[in-house]
Amino acid sequence: MTDSTQSVPCSALPGLEGTLGGTLVERMGMELVEVSAERTVARMPVRGNTQPYGLLHGGASAALAETVGSLAAATHAAPGRIAVGVDLNATHHRAVRSGWVTGVATPLSLGRSVASYEIVVTDDEGRRVCTARLTCALRERPPAG
Repeated sequence: MTDSTQSVPCSALPGLEGTLGGTLVERMGMELVEVSAERTVARMPVRGNTQPYGLLHGGASAALAETVGSLAAATHAAPGRIAVGVDLNATHHRAVRSGWVTGVATPLSLGRSVASYEIVVTDDEGRRVCTARLTCALRERPPAG
């Protein structure tokens, strides 16, 4: 991690116990920078998240978008409720071969049972790489077991 980013502990994220270790977040090298219902930011290295041509994989951009949007929605959800992605669309604007990409989620609509976010993914130069929209259903947490 660089000096400009700060890891957000899982204990600061509503409804998430433990850590994000062993999840897709860890496997893709994502780093949470800021988490709130109004703005969630995470970054991810391009290296290790490419397709065979050496370009950032579109699915990696989509995974980053769904991660930041879902975490934002989870912070909006009432206590005892979780956010579950039900619709994701993504438009890829430019290729990236190296460095990091950053995803920023901002709300489009925050309801009691549904939350929708726009997620903008940019490269190290601040150029838009991908624009995504995520809708999450806010549901009661299932019983442990």
